Amino acid sequence: MSQYKVVHCTINGRRVEKAVDVRASLTDMLRNDYRLSSVKKGCEVGECGACNVLIDGEAFNSCIYLAVWAEGKEIRTLEGLTGPNGELSDIQQAFIDEAAIQCGFCTPGFIMTAVEILEANKLYSDEELRKLLSGHLCRCTGYENILRAVKKTMYRRLGKEIDF
Repeated sequence: MSQYKVVHCTINGRRVEKAVDVRASLTDMLRNDYRLSSVKKGCEVGECGACNVLIDGEAFNSCIYLAVWAEGKEIRTLEGLTGPNGELSDIQQAFIDEAAIQCGFCTPGFIMTAVEILEANKLYSDEELRKLLSGHLCRCTGYENILRAVKKTMYRRLGKEIDF
């Protein structure tokens, strides 16, 4: 069996092909081969959420997802959220507006999970949002500002009055 395998996938809307070590994580492929620095190496055991990306629209910790499993998949990272002229997405702007960022290490992972939440087009309760965001560790913000940024964006996207 070969130690390398060619993986074909789409990363942030761009079709790519790359020979990867069959033991490499998706985090390693995204950071080392494609220079996507928003995918952070935190715990490397799927506990902190810093490496979170969307794979076919579902949030995954890329540190415990093998790069070879990305074959045929669509992968989105924080870099894929910005507009054609570098403008921030609504959830990225909400994190800034709500001061949901301090050191920023956990922020990309939180935002990618928020994208999955928001793309469900569902109104979640605070309790549900807390549970959906619970796979992330942040040592700086205390989580409330993060929750508020996601909640305000959810309400705005659903055309609802903000319930605070």
